[in-house]
Amino acid sequence: MALCCNNSPFDCLLLDLDDTLYPLSLGISQACKKNIDEFLAMKCGLPIEQASSLRVELFKKYGSSLAGLMALGYQVHPDEYHSFVHGLLPYEKIRPDSQLRELLLSIPQTKIIFTNSDRKHASRVLERLGIEEELFQKIICFETLNPELFDNKPTSAAVRQPPTVVLKPFIAAVEAAIDIAGFEPHRTLFLDDSEKNIAAGKAVGLRTALVGRSTKTKEADYAMESISSLRQTIPEIWEGEQAQKGVSGELTLLKVRNELDAIRPTTAPIQA
Repeated sequence: MALCCNNSPFDCLLLDLDDTLYPLSLGISQACKKNIDEFLAMKCGLPIEQASSLRVELFKKYGSSLAGLMALGYQVHPDEYHSFVHGLLPYEKIRPDSQLRELLLSIPQTKIIFTNSDRKHASRVLERLGIEEELFQKIICFETLNPELFDNKPTSAAVRQPPTVVLKPFIAAVEAAIDIAGFEPHRTLFLDDSEKNIAAGKAVGLRTALVGRSTKTKEADYAMESISSLRQTIPEIWEGEQAQKGVSGELTLLKVRNELDAIRPTTAPIQA
């Protein structure tokens, strides 16, 4: 890949979606956990309290409740899970964010969404934020990372194994995102609200920024309370921008001067 900005250390930004492009305080994540508890209670026949404990255990061991259910042998299709867990979210809490849109537009590097969520959820969140999907070169989501889970080819029961679900914070997910993005890890900035995800990114050589925290962790190169403070926290994203603007301004001025010089010889002197 060609370098984006000669003076910037970054060619690409990998951006998490939930609780990164909008704040945790909106309560979307909490609502999602509640929906997962209800889904587990329904699927596993558990009281809601036990379902909540199971969600925590599955997340710790498998990275997500869906991955855990599949590993345990439950017949759950990702679309069924996501339709229940994300379909009932209070999306109305997410408001258009014109400042975020302007911030994203100002970033000269390639921008890629990197989320564990399904594509439909990602689209709904961006739509609610008032951000066009076209602002991003790619959206890496659940379907991107797990295409084989949507392969309808019949499999013999004798050789059928529980499918492996690839998600952050597992290294395989981050490596897949790097391959899809197509940029060198050390020139790619990864922004996420999860310390575990950030640690995974750092482990494979990404530059990392923890969003939603004011202090850095060992694996985070940067930390910021909100994505809105990105320019103040990591100004090197825009390094070279002023120089480019300066060159553009000089060229514009030179063009005006040349146009004036071309006009002057044909202008008759004023007889006073």
